[in-house]
Amino acid sequence: MDLDLSQAEQHHQQGQQHGHQRQHVPSPLPAWHHRGPAPSWALNLRPRPGSPPGQGHGGRPREWGPGPSVLPALHPLVAGPLLLAAATTGLQAPVPLPPIRLGQSAPLSGPSAQLGQEYREGAQAYFAQVNRGGGVHGRRIELISRDDRYEPSRTLANTRALLDQDKVFALFGYVGTPTTQAILPLVDARRVPLIAPLSGAQLLRHPPRPMVFNLRPSYQRELDQSITYLVRSGRHRIAVVYQADAYGQDGLLGARRALRRHGLEPVATAAVQRNSLRNGAAASSVAMARPNGVVLVTAYGTAADLIRRLHRLGSRAQVMNVSFVGTRALRDALPPTLANGIGVSQVVPFPWDGRLPVVREYQQLMRRQQRQPHFGFSSLEGFLAAKVTVEALRRAGPRPDRPGFVAALESLRSTDLGGFRVSFAPGDHEGSDFVELTFLGSQHWEP
Repeated sequence: MDLDLSQAEQHHQQGQQHGHQRQHVPSPLPAWHHRGPAPSWALNLRPRPGSPPGQGHGGRPREWGPGPSVLPALHPLVAGPLLLAAATTGLQAPVPLPPIRLGQSAPLSGPSAQLGQEYREGAQAYFAQVNRGGGVHGRRIELISRDDRYEPSRTLANTRALLDQDKVFALFGYVGTPTTQAILPLVDARRVPLIAPLSGAQLLRHPPRPMVFNLRPSYQRELDQSITYLVRSGRHRIAVVYQADAYGQDGLLGARRALRRHGLEPVATAAVQRNSLRNGAAASSVAMARPNGVVLVTAYGTAADLIRRLHRLGSRAQVMNVSFVGTRALRDALPPTLANGIGVSQVVPFPWDGRLPVVREYQQLMRRQQRQPHFGFSSLEGFLAAKVTVEALRRAGPRPDRPGFVAALESLRSTDLGGFRVSFAPGDHEGSDFVELTFLGSQHWEP
C-alpha cells in the first residue's frame, strides 16, 4: 500500500532510530545574476494581427494579471555553552521532517530531451526557492525525475519504481500523451494524484479523471485558434501531419473538428513515427497536395525535419504547430531562414514579458538557479505547475494524505499566481484555458 506523508514520517523516524538517514543535497548557491533584453527572435515571437486573443474562464480575456527557519542564529558566546550543555546532558538535535517527494517520468535524453529538461528546470527553480525558505510546513520538496526518452514502456516502468521504491507522494510533470496514457490505469488503481502533465489530449480530460489535474488547456483549443488564423488569412487548403500515436490521433481529430467549423476538410493527411527523422514519404504526400497551410502535431525533432523537407520540395505553406512541439527546441533545430514565420500556439504567457508579476518572479529564480539562464515556454510551464503544487500542499496542512491533497487542489478556484489565473473545482480539473499564437523570428540570441 502507498505511504501517505504521516506514514512516511513514521518510516523516516524509525530509520533514524536505526542509524539510517537520507542525505539531502543543499540548494545551489545563487548564481551570477545576468540581465539583458529578450532575445530578438523572442521579440519577434508575437501574435499576428487578426489572431484570436487568449480567453479566460467564461469567455473573458485572460487576466495577465515559506516559512522561516525553525532555529534562530545564536551568537557564539551563547551557542557554545548551549552546545556543551547539550553534549553533557545527552540532548539530541531535533530530527528533520521527511521531505515531500514528487515523482516525474520525462524525456531527459534522446530526441525529445529538451522538452523534459526545460520543464524540470522551471519546476526546480521554484521548488529550490521554497526549500530555501524552509519548505512547506517544515518539509522540503524533493522532485525525483526518471528518464523515459519519450517511450511509453519506460514511462510505465519508471512510474512503478517511483511509487514502489521512491515512495513518492504524487506524480508531477509527465511529458507527452502516449507516455502519460500508459500510466493512467496505474494512477486510477493506486489513487495517486498526477499534476500538470505536459499534454493537451482529450484522454486526460474526458471522461473526467478524478486524480489528474491539467494545468494547460486541450489541444482542441489550440487547434481551433491556429486553424481560425489560417482561414482568416486566406489559407483554405490545409494539410495535417500527425504523430502515429495517441498524441497525433488526438491532434488529427481536433484539426478535423476545427476545419469543419469553417466548412473545410484537410487537403492531405500524413502520419509520422514518434522520434523519427525519416519523414520523406509524409513530406512528399503533403507537398503534392499543394497546401497553403500545414498543421504539424508532433515533437520538435520530427517537426524540424518535416519543415526542411517541405521547403526542399518547394512548399511555402504557412506551418503551424501545437505547443507540445517545444518552441525553443524547434527554433534551435532550424536555420534562421526556415524558422522565420513558423507558428506555434502557446498555453502560458510570454516568458520574456517581465511586466507580468509571475514572469518576473520566474526570470529572477531562473537566474538564481542557472549561471546562464535560459527562458522559455516549457520551463515557464514547469514553474507554474510547481507554484500550483506548493499552494495546494500549503492548503492541505502539515500532515497531508492524498485525498486531502486532491481536495486542496480542487479548492484552487480562480487562484492568481501573479497575473496568470488557475482554477480547479470538483469535476473541473482543467486549470487554464489560456491560448495565444506566436511566430518565430529570424534571429536568435539569449538574454
